[in-house]
Amino acid sequence: MALPAHDERTLPAVVLRDLDRQPLERSLDAVQTLIDQHGHVIVVCSHAAPSGVERRLHTVRSLLESDRIALFRPALPPLGLAVLARQLRQLASCDLSPGVLASAGRLLTHYIHAGAVLGSVTRLDRVPVGLKAHAKSWVPGSQFGVVAHPEPQLVRIGPEASLAGPEFGTWMLVAKGQLQSDWAATTLAPAWNVQGLREAPLPAESAQWWGTGKLVEFCTYLPDLSVLYQLVTSVRQSVCHWCGIDVIGDRCVFCSATPPVQHESHTPTG
Repeated sequence: MALPAHDERTLPAVVLRDLDRQPLERSLDAVQTLIDQHGHVIVVCSHAAPSGVERRLHTVRSLLESDRIALFRPALPPLGLAVLARQLRQLASCDLSPGVLASAGRLLTHYIHAGAVLGSVTRLDRVPVGLKAHAKSWVPGSQFGVVAHPEPQLVRIGPEASLAGPEFGTWMLVAKGQLQSDWAATTLAPAWNVQGLREAPLPAESAQWWGTGKLVEFCTYLPDLSVLYQLVTSVRQSVCHWCGIDVIGDRCVFCSATPPVQHESHTPTG
């Protein structure tokens, strides 16, 4: 998830390794050190990570009794999540408050299209797979184009195969696994009118997330910091009524509080 920085302004990522296997005291010390150094911590965690990792993160947050730790687990494939984490690292160099920066993650997920080219869909459970696709998956040489976010799509790759993509200018990032396929770069990227193409190593969780190691994962995203900053700052900000931090959206990412319900007044009028 720690993709290379786009420029010198992009802040480095801190990788919390083996959280579910190391002693609890070590996890507590690592997170407390980050809070002492930076003030607030935004933890981006994949749904493909072991369940023990999520439990450990919640345990650490509870034991530290801190409202300066935001736990963020969007329903993105691993490569899309890595891109989102890098976008937050880009924005961290700007004059955004911690609450607005953490809230920006939810906003930016709407501008990410993430999918993969798969050699088999027999073990794919992240996207609905029909019986016909399952049957074709057993045919030797079959390949499938899949979009998991923002809307599930699945097609068997052929001359007429197409997937709906973003309606705005993006770049594409491609991570190759054990599948020999250039379809994402040579066919899908031109169809989606991407403005640039880059390659990255395949995330460690990708094979588990997609149900196969025979894949090529892809993701389109907005690379320009000025565009990201404009998107985030154009959204109305509010103050969390519980912890007092600035946020965007309807839920505080640090204390999880939602705005209080506004009850209608029943005072008689004359």
